Amino acid sequence: MSIDLHIHSTYSDGTKTPTELVSLASASGVSAISVTDHDTIDGVSEAAAAGEESGVEVVPGLEISVLHKKKVLHILGYYIDSSNEGLAAALRVLQEARDGRNEKIIIRLQEAGVDVSIEELHEISGMGQTGRPHIARLLMNHGVVRSMNQAFDQYLVKGAKAYVPRFAYSAEDAIGFIVSAGGLPVLAHPIQVDRTLTVLHKLLPELKSFGLQGVETYYPTQKKKMRKRIAKFAGEFDLILTGGSDYHGDIRPGTRLAGGNNVYVPPELLDKMKARLPGK
Repeated sequence: MSIDLHIHSTYSDGTKTPTELVSLASASGVSAISVTDHDTIDGVSEAAAAGEESGVEVVPGLEISVLHKKKVLHILGYYIDSSNEGLAAALRVLQEARDGRNEKIIIRLQEAGVDVSIEELHEISGMGQTGRPHIARLLMNHGVVRSMNQAFDQYLVKGAKAYVPRFAYSAEDAIGFIVSAGGLPVLAHPIQVDRTLTVLHKLLPELKSFGLQGVETYYPTQKKKMRKRIAKFAGEFDLILTGGSDYHGDIRPGTRLAGGNNVYVPPELLDKMKARLPGK
């Protein structure tokens, strides 16, 4: 039996609701999950309620993109207090910045001759946070591109036709407000920071000085040899290990929750995470 502490729902760029994710976890033999949506904790209460009914443990979580020395990192936050006002205020800033960016991207697409609108985009994203993956789906719906990758390559990545930068907190600030909300900040998928892991050994103590508590060691594209290196670094800097599938649902065909043929995340990691919580 596996756990999965990195999953996205319809509240950000996933295609399944928190309730559907809990049901999928239960059917897949996943004993605990965390719905870690981008820049929002709006799906936490729904996931928790579904988890109570199905017997799946649900860890409150989120994922935030940050900047550290001009490099984009992703920070996961676990066991956060969703009623914390400081966290809510910080997330509102990110959400407003995201909305402004989306509007500018749509304008750039229109200027490039692509007949899309902000109203269509909102229909695709529904109730959750809207981001570039939703814009990619919009472009696919219009037949402008054939795939998500093509949408990003031609229109949405840095240097592409419709790219617009957006506000991001520094790693220090984001880790700070996760800690202030009683949470455990964890560096997500270090392989995406540095495929050789040569930078990671220097990066981890820098982030730990801000309050980082862990590093995502179990991840689908981080194979056994890489996991061992990450775990070694984590031990050196007294960081806990976490893991998850980064499952987004149908938006990424062929992906699945942790366990089975996908990455296995040991359930005992949860006990070590809980032992790090304030007051433990």
